[in-house]
Amino acid sequence: MPETVLDTFEIKRLDILDARGNADPALMPPLGGAEIKKMYEYLAIARTFDDRALSMQREGRIGTYASIRGQEASQVGSALAFDKKDLIFPSYRESGVFIARDYPLHMLFQFWSGDERGMKVPGDINIFPICISVSTHLPHAAGAAAAAVYKKEKTAVAAYFGDGATSKGDFHEGMNLAGVFNAPAVFICQNNQYAISMPRSRQTAAKTIAQKAVAYGFKGIQVDGNDVFAVYRATKEAVENAKAGGGPTLIECYTYRLSDHTTADDASRYRSREEVEYWLARDPIARLRLYMEKQGLSGGKYEEEVREKAESLVDDGIKKMEETGPAEPQDMFTYTYQGPTARLSAQIRSFSPGAV
Repeated sequence: MPETVLDTFEIKRLDILDARGNADPALMPPLGGAEIKKMYEYLAIARTFDDRALSMQREGRIGTYASIRGQEASQVGSALAFDKKDLIFPSYRESGVFIARDYPLHMLFQFWSGDERGMKVPGDINIFPICISVSTHLPHAAGAAAAAVYKKEKTAVAAYFGDGATSKGDFHEGMNLAGVFNAPAVFICQNNQYAISMPRSRQTAAKTIAQKAVAYGFKGIQVDGNDVFAVYRATKEAVENAKAGGGPTLIECYTYRLSDHTTADDASRYRSREEVEYWLARDPIARLRLYMEKQGLSGGKYEEEVREKAESLVDDGIKKMEETGPAEPQDMFTYTYQGPTARLSAQIRSFSPGAV
């Protein structure tokens, strides 16, 4: 019998940019001024999209919406680290990921209005439709990554999810599958401290979510999720490692959900004002703006131009979405099964007499 060897592990945390806009030059990823500005501009579009979506929901122009306010750096910083050919599997709180992948804004608004045409992904964008069911997309992402190994493709696969998803069986199945097949998967957990009203401390007794990777045989790292440079660097390294045959990585983005869980929630019932104010002072966009000012990358009319451009893009997306018109009601049945069952056919006829 071979001797049993117990594994040991250490979880590291990566911080580069602090809340005062100071960055550690030894840890900075190799980004030029134009690339940093691009990051900032995507963050501004994501924040503007979020603000408009919240207002539209209150006006009854879209349905229930999941805000990303406070999590923009976790999304934009990670999304920009992937190549165009890499595959992205999002959950329902990844509007910033879609935006950083240049997804048409009017289609994002369509989705949140209940129009499934919004998730008919353009052929040149490798992102899967939004997954509302918590964690069910993780085995799919792991399977896609395992398929890349089988097909000998240099492709990385990302799966985004929240801390609450780590309590679901699909999370563990996906992680185990990726570990066993040494698949090029990058699991990105946006630990925003709450799964609806359930705090992270009630999700797991582990000190970090990142350490859960160890049980499945691969690396886990925790990063400051409000630090766009740390998120970008950790994701870029995970992508390069995956494509080099090094297997999966779990990245825990330690961040905070500044808004309610969704527009159907009231977070003031389960968290204090002091807690929210603590995190407001660590806003990811504000700290990048401070850094850019210190580096001479911002000034003059730049801020105003970025704001105006973001508002113009988002408002154009809203206008285009509303000009498209409503979807056909029977479209909700089109992709339920390979073909219509007798029950589905009866439901379709109730919407459109004379249909199949």
